[in-house]
Amino acid sequence: MSRQAAIRIFVLFALGYFLSYVYRGLNIGFAPFLSREMNLTASDLGLLTSFYFIGFALAQLPAGLALDRYGARRTDAVLLLVAAAGTVLYGMTHTMQGLIIGRIMIGVGVSVCLGAGFLAIAQNFPSSRWPLLNGLMVALGGMGGVVVGTPLAVLLTQYTWREVSIGMAIFTIAVAVVIWLLVPESKQRMAPHEPVSKQIHGVRIILKNTVFWRVVPFPCAVGGAFYAAQSLWVKPYLTDVSGLTARQADSLVSMLGLTMVAGTVITGLVARRIERYGLGLRAFCGLGMTLFVLVQLLILLRVPLSPALIWGAYGFLAASCILAYALLAEVFPRKVVGRVTTAFNMIFFISIFSMQVGVGFVLDFWPATDGHYPAVAHLTGWGIMIAIQLVSAILYFWPGALKVDERLFE
Repeated sequence: MSRQAAIRIFVLFALGYFLSYVYRGLNIGFAPFLSREMNLTASDLGLLTSFYFIGFALAQLPAGLALDRYGARRTDAVLLLVAAAGTVLYGMTHTMQGLIIGRIMIGVGVSVCLGAGFLAIAQNFPSSRWPLLNGLMVALGGMGGVVVGTPLAVLLTQYTWREVSIGMAIFTIAVAVVIWLLVPESKQRMAPHEPVSKQIHGVRIILKNTVFWRVVPFPCAVGGAFYAAQSLWVKPYLTDVSGLTARQADSLVSMLGLTMVAGTVITGLVARRIERYGLGLRAFCGLGMTLFVLVQLLILLRVPLSPALIWGAYGFLAASCILAYALLAEVFPRKVVGRVTTAFNMIFFISIFSMQVGVGFVLDFWPATDGHYPAVAHLTGWGIMIAIQLVSAILYFWPGALKVDERLFE
């Protein structure tokens, strides 16, 4: 394959992941309008927003089967059309039930975007470049986290949230068509002739594997905490606890997206190079996640540091959990990388859903005043998320080699 073709494949799948990231965070801008129009409480809003993650998580195992059987191109393009249909429903409905169904359809529709991108990288690039390219994939897609800050806030001054939803549907259809037409059919699909029963058996092996469960809890807890906050709760935290204005909070939300993008690029670039100094991928990923927990503790303790500095570090270090995708791709046989990635995604997004709903549930223990909650409510919710991350770190750092025998999947 030529270099130009490989770059085209990378960019198109990154564009699909960009869409999934925008969908993930749209409600951070929509929230005030949804709350007024639907009279939603914090737990209602958290639950509605989190149905994206439920749809995403439920689709992961069948999506993994589809990736390994039909390839990244066809699976990604078809499911993006489901997302487009879901966002049309979301933008046109006037009932809570319609919003929920639309949000679930969006989650299902974009559920494969990241896994398809990682599978395309694994099929078209050498393993030595996976951490960097995986990081770049997440970085380019992560620009969606920038869009849902100040740019989305500005857009919502010109258009209604319903009009923005319809615009997203049109753009999603265009991306699906481009992926279908311009991405060549892969000649390295992992298991095109493997029976579905055997593929499902492979998923069971992955989910029962002790190595899998030693790796995934910590990055899932870290990613769950970060994305639950970035896609909904960070702006209320900044206004209610830090006392920032809505405009200042929007700017920091955009900055979080940028620093997360920078983090994915830099950690992916450094991960392999630092191995020469004796710090392997597992240790490097673990170090970054541990520092992320430390930054959250500083935020929770309200240490007097510059908001740009502390929240910039928060976004940058959160990116370290993405390295777990490359780690799992090394640990498991290449022929099951699609299923491993989507099994990890399933746990990852269940974690995001649980933390996002959980924070809303905690907030509702305190009365709101004009849509704002007392600082202790936010601090309690964030403190619980930190505790979960600390417990999961024990499994990650538990001594022992990480390698899965390919013969388990024969």
